[in-house]
Amino acid sequence: MSNLVFPAGYSSALSRKDTQKAIKLVKDTFQTALSKELNLDRVTAPLMVTKASGINDDLNGVERKVHFTMKEVEGEAEVVQSLAKWKRMALYKYGYEVGEGIYTDMNAIRRDDECDNLHSLFVDQWDWEKVITKEDRNLDYLKDTVKKIVSALSKTNDELKKAYPTLGCEVNEDVFFITTQELENMYPDKTPKERENIITKEYKTVFIMQIGDLLNSGERHDGRAPDYDDWQLNGDILVWDEVLGCALEISSMGIRVDADSLKSQLEKADATERESFEFHKNILSGKYPLTIGGGLGQSRICMLLLQKAHIGEVQVAIWSDEMRSACKQNGIDLL
Repeated sequence: MSNLVFPAGYSSALSRKDTQKAIKLVKDTFQTALSKELNLDRVTAPLMVTKASGINDDLNGVERKVHFTMKEVEGEAEVVQSLAKWKRMALYKYGYEVGEGIYTDMNAIRRDDECDNLHSLFVDQWDWEKVITKEDRNLDYLKDTVKKIVSALSKTNDELKKAYPTLGCEVNEDVFFITTQELENMYPDKTPKERENIITKEYKTVFIMQIGDLLNSGERHDGRAPDYDDWQLNGDILVWDEVLGCALEISSMGIRVDADSLKSQLEKADATERESFEFHKNILSGKYPLTIGGGLGQSRICMLLLQKAHIGEVQVAIWSDEMRSACKQNGIDLL
């Protein structure tokens, strides 16, 4: 509750019924535009994986996974936290070639998230992954992919505003690129979140690169698991949310680890035991393809484009009675 923001004089531009229709329009339009921009096929994906597989996403490495035992299968199952590793395995098993990729609806439960305007225990996102070449593993390819994603977002916003003229969200397609170290150098006395807000308020659409490794200060800009993104070739897409007056992260993405970067990052994270997992063995041996991929928050994007003040206005989740009451008193209608 301490992090909850109540914009002065806020009221939704859309009714509950129109909000539901608009959510469908956003999701239908965006995933179509994204698949066209990046050449992606839609596939089905798991809600749960076995703990022993090692393919669940560890996020920042401290979040507790939702897990359970099964009646007919030995071991434990875990609800996925994202599909960062599974997608790469799927590209190999399904026979995708260079330049081809997949996307899917990913639903997760993140039990340790602190709920506020932007965070829920329920996570819904488009997870996507694409096969690339060794030569594609560079910043120019990464930046070009980011621009295509932002283009899909802008096209979706244009279609939405045609259907609902009362909406006034603006999406700046001119992406500003900056590394976490450059950002720290600019604002050494600020926290990472404060830096993100300052730079995104100025440029509106920002891609902050190279997340996960230590900065010159000895701190990390943010945590990132060591076994999917290459920390030198990844980043977050941030857009400025005028309703909340803050930077809104809509995507965490990057060029994925190859054998060298995986080995290096596992050593830095003191997680070399993961090399025994099948997924990690197949990267170290070169069996799995080189890829780029990421996640795009469905509720976050709907929240942004529909100009909502709380993620609970575009998704049904669990909120405390205290939060529901406080939101209602401030014109925020949680579903």
